[in-house]
Amino acid sequence: MSIKEPKIIRNKQEMRNWSRSMRSQGKTIGFVPTMGYLHQGHLSLITESQKHTQLTVVSIYVNPGQFAVNEDLSTYPSDLLGDIEKLKSLPNGVDVVFNPQNLYHYGEFGVMRRNFKDEKIVSCLEGEVGFGHETWVRVENLEKGMCGMSRPVFFRGVASVVAKLFNIVEPDVAVFGKKDYQQWKIIQRMVRDLDFDVKVIGSELMRDEDGLAMSSRNVHLSPQQRKQALSISRSLFEAKSAAKKGETICSELRRSVIECIEFAGGKIDYVEIVDQESLEAVEEIKNGVVVCIAAWFGKVRLIDNMEIDAS
Repeated sequence: MSIKEPKIIRNKQEMRNWSRSMRSQGKTIGFVPTMGYLHQGHLSLITESQKHTQLTVVSIYVNPGQFAVNEDLSTYPSDLLGDIEKLKSLPNGVDVVFNPQNLYHYGEFGVMRRNFKDEKIVSCLEGEVGFGHETWVRVENLEKGMCGMSRPVFFRGVASVVAKLFNIVEPDVAVFGKKDYQQWKIIQRMVRDLDFDVKVIGSELMRDEDGLAMSSRNVHLSPQQRKQALSISRSLFEAKSAAKKGETICSELRRSVIECIEFAGGKIDYVEIVDQESLEAVEEIKNGVVVCIAAWFGKVRLIDNMEIDAS
């Protein structure tokens, strides 16, 4: 089997020109936006994209717009060469890797701000004065709860950079993982509300053999923390099993999830049971809901979720 070398594009206009050239030839384009440090979960998104389109673009860009000033951008894991090798290992490869150096304007300084006290790179987009980036996309209701509570600029940054990427790549289809459930729903709503001509597909969450949801952040877990973190998926499967056996009161299911994670040593950020479409909290399972979790194990914040449909 021959290895397919992806075309590496770093310039926005070159990326746009490539897409328009392919579309003029009648080709359809699928798009998978990532922040790199790829794992099997990301690769499954690419495989899903290739079911729907003839060509596939993968972006690798760590988006500073979704990091608040107190969050350390420099610790986000990165391995571009390793990522490209993983993409080449796919049966059909990918056609383009879009790896821009920067998608924002930083005013007169032209660079991200450095925290000189501890030499960490932090996002300087929040509160920047002068001629820096100041145009943002907000999906106002869907972004309020869950991750939006503890990371108030996160979804503003996600929606804005995805809108920018859609304008640059101009795909027909974009695939997002359901692991980031709130993010997936926010992008769907943004596309609907702003009339982007892009079909947004949600791809099923991928788990390691031990049940832990695949995440680039898992690399930061110690062996002991990883064992403890298995309580997240265990609590979700137990909640789904309880619902199938007739437990429909969400407060009871939520309580059992919290107890399971805290008993294992995790610190809860949130556990919410919400409607799959509106993401509004519900008291009883009558239609489809999703149990969403964010929990800390040491300094690592993990998210996970599971859809539960009414019997």
